[in-house]
Amino acid sequence: MIKAVFLDRDGVINYDYSCVYRVSDFTFIPGVFEALKLLNDAGYKLFVITNQSGIGRGVYTEEDVEKLHAHMLAQFEEHGINVEKIYYCPHTEDAYCDCRKPNPSSILDAQKKFDINLEESYFVGDRNTDIECGDNAGVKTVLVGNTDTEPCNPDYREKDLLSAVTNIILADGKN
Repeated sequence: MIKAVFLDRDGVINYDYSCVYRVSDFTFIPGVFEALKLLNDAGYKLFVITNQSGIGRGVYTEEDVEKLHAHMLAQFEEHGINVEKIYYCPHTEDAYCDCRKPNPSSILDAQKKFDINLEESYFVGDRNTDIECGDNAGVKTVLVGNTDTEPCNPDYREKDLLSAVTNIILADGKN
């Protein structure tokens, strides 16, 4: 079994400007490439799990999201980073679908497909729904960013992804 880190996209990998779907509006948060490379080098498989309700609301299309994700993956590849898969939910909150966070279906699908040890895995997000998703799947959770605004109980709170990764790798070394 492998260990994995599941990552929210907007607010963790890139700045969240609300409805980020154009490559021209996509800006990586400083330290992201270094953080993800450290995780890959430490043996973690990486997955991105993101709610993209703008599709369901008609603001943008699945093609727009797929173009943006192709750009993001190309940038990762240039930095020697491998992301196994991106899971995204195109539905609005009122659709009550199985794929929208905090539902853990994307994590559980990845667990089956990639033989992931959930007890050794993490979810890094910037919102309560991310932490709930990780909790619902049985992985450790890390809340990053402006942690004062989210009423949740993650396993760890960090200022950004790079800080989170440093602590994930340190905790992994102690086990």
